[in-house]
Amino acid sequence: MADAPARSSLFDGLNNREGPARRHAGGAGPSPTEMLMRYSPLALALSLAVAVTASTSYGQAPQTDDARVTELLATGRAALAAGDVEGATDRFEAALALDPGYAGSYLELADAARARGMQGKAIHYYREAQKRDPGNLVAISGEGAAMAEKGATAKAKQNLARLQSLCGSNCAEAGELAAVIARGPLPQVKSADAGNHDQMGKPATEQN
Repeated sequence: MADAPARSSLFDGLNNREGPARRHAGGAGPSPTEMLMRYSPLALALSLAVAVTASTSYGQAPQTDDARVTELLATGRAALAAGDVEGATDRFEAALALDPGYAGSYLELADAARARGMQGKAIHYYREAQKRDPGNLVAISGEGAAMAEKGATAKAKQNLARLQSLCGSNCAEAGELAAVIARGPLPQVKSADAGNHDQMGKPATEQN
C-alpha cells in the first residue's frame, strides 16, 4: 500500500510532462501521421465506393421500383427460354406499359424480337434502351449483334469499337458481339433481304 502514492505521483508526473506537448500539438493541428491514421479507413471506403460505381456505371440498366415489372420480366424470360416467344413478348410489353422509363423492358423486348427474326425491330428496342440508359453495354452489344445478323457488318463493327473503348476488348459484351460478327448474317435475314432486292429490281409490270 505504501507504493501507491509513489506510483500515483509517477503517473501524475508523466501526465504533466506529456500535457503541454499534447496541448501544443492540439493547437498546431494533428500531425500527418495522425491524419493518415484517422482518415485512412474513410478514404479507403470512399475509394472503394468510387471504384465500384465506376465499374458498374456501364452495362446495367437502372432498376425498377415496381415489383410487378420485375415479376413480368422474370416470367417473360422463362417463357422465352422455353420457346414461347409470343408469351414472352406479351409479358415484356405489359412490363413496359407499367414502367415506360425502364430500360430493362426494352432490352427484353429486343431479345424477343431477335428470337423472332425481327432484327430491325430489335435494333429499335436496343436504341430505346440506350436513350434511357446511355452507355448500357448490353444495349450497345445487342444493337450491334442485330445489325450483324441483318448484314450491316460495318455498323456492327462501329458498335464493337465503341464497346471496346468503354469496357476493353475482353469484356463479355464485346466478346459476344465479336462472335456474332464473325458468324455473319443470319440465313433467313439474308434471304429476306435478297427477296426484297429482287422485288425492287423487277419491272413494274412483273410486280403487278
